[in-house]
Amino acid sequence: MKFLFDFFPLLLFFAAYKFYGIYVATATAMVASFIQVATFWLKHRRFEKMHLIALGAIVIFGGLTLALHDNTFIKWKPTIVYWIMATLLFGSHFVGEKTAIERMLEGQIALPPRLWARLNLSWGIFFLFLGALNIYFAFYFRLDLDEKARDDAWVYFKVGGTLGLTLLFVIAQAVFMARHVEDRTRKQES
Repeated sequence: MKFLFDFFPLLLFFAAYKFYGIYVATATAMVASFIQVATFWLKHRRFEKMHLIALGAIVIFGGLTLALHDNTFIKWKPTIVYWIMATLLFGSHFVGEKTAIERMLEGQIALPPRLWARLNLSWGIFFLFLGALNIYFAFYFRLDLDEKARDDAWVYFKVGGTLGLTLLFVIAQAVFMARHVEDRTRKQES
């Protein structure tokens, strides 16, 4: 359920885009992001950093998109968010005693510090990759197509492509972690 809640603004963006176009979709994502942050606050009495980063980015880039009637800004938004996340993940290797991924997941799983570092690094690289892939689909994919077809391709990548890649990456990370958790459990039983 949390997965759907986290992608709530993106899914509404996609639905609004299909029926009304990029500008209504942008406004819809902005409103949905405010609702997402408010709902999370009302339920947990705290903010989630990722929601706040996404809200800030959609307000800035979505606002510029609507004010200037130029969808270039909204196309940059995912890359900026992904690269902020990558920077935070990479930076956590140098600040504090634990990486960002370890701080988020240590209550659910126990791994040795070197594996936490590897997991954190792999997520940082994944976010860098997604940001670069977004730039490609937003600005360089199929330059022979008309603007509407290129916008469609970017939106389909933004929603389906990034969700699919993220799901595959999460599964790969789960397999990686499970292998090491099993190894650690077997060593403790011996």
